[in-house]
Amino acid sequence: QVQLVESGGGLVQAGGSLRLSCTASEIAFSIYDIGWYRQTPGKQRELVATITSNSKTNYSDSVKGRFTISRANAENTAYLQMNPLKSEDTAVYYCNAEYRDPYNTYTYNYWGQGTQVTVSS
Repeated sequence: QVQLVESGGGLVQAGGSLRLSCTASEIAFSIYDIGWYRQTPGKQRELVATITSNSKTNYSDSVKGRFTISRANAENTAYLQMNPLKSEDTAVYYCNAEYRDPYNTYTYNYWGQGTQVTVSS
């Protein structure tokens, strides 16, 4: 079945860095747009960064200049490089893959299980 698996989370001090990975299986990874989201208790899930199938990127204002999203299609993997980290970045980070057919008839959307990022200050 389709699966997205995040990894790379952990505990880091403010000012440090982490690189999150999102590895997909059972999908044509290269045609999917990838998004990284994060969620903290009591808050809605928020978009952090996106990278399209043709590698166009976008970032939320809160992470712009600090985070970099990338993808390696041959590895079916997307990355989120985070540096420098702030305490406000503490959250569970989720990977999302989405594909819409050219006529917007169907949307395929998948989520990973999340990986915890904790930034101490």
